[in-house]
Amino acid sequence: MRKQTRFLVILALLLAGLLVWAAVPAADRSAGRTVVYHVSDSAQAAFALRNVMNHRRADPDIRIVVVANGPGVAFLADGAKDARGNTYDVMVEPLIAEGVKFRVCGNSLAGLQIAEDQLLFDVEVVPAGVQEIARLQIEEHAAYIKP
Repeated sequence: MRKQTRFLVILALLLAGLLVWAAVPAADRSAGRTVVYHVSDSAQAAFALRNVMNHRRADPDIRIVVVANGPGVAFLADGAKDARGNTYDVMVEPLIAEGVKFRVCGNSLAGLQIAEDQLLFDVEVVPAGVQEIARLQIEEHAAYIKP
């Protein structure tokens, strides 16, 4: 195939793809978009939660999953406080109400001797945090953010 013909074929395919994309309603284009925020240190949790809040404000249709592992699981325990003495639940609970999912590593909970019943309401325990992050990236094509 000549270079000019090949170029025209590629251009035609790109234009056809653009027309198909433009025909799909914006709500349908946003479906299936997932972001996973990884928190591995509770000292960074308040910063991560502010990032999640800002992300939701800028893009209310995005699906967000926060996965905590290692020392990062502690901020999801009922009554946990940041360095300023503020409880994390005042930031976490409104996000849960907006549809943000919080998942914690069961291995980390066991290692830190935090019982599941000590976690904030609606926090899901997964067997391994790193496995959940990998699953979200592979199966759900989630973008990965590590604040």
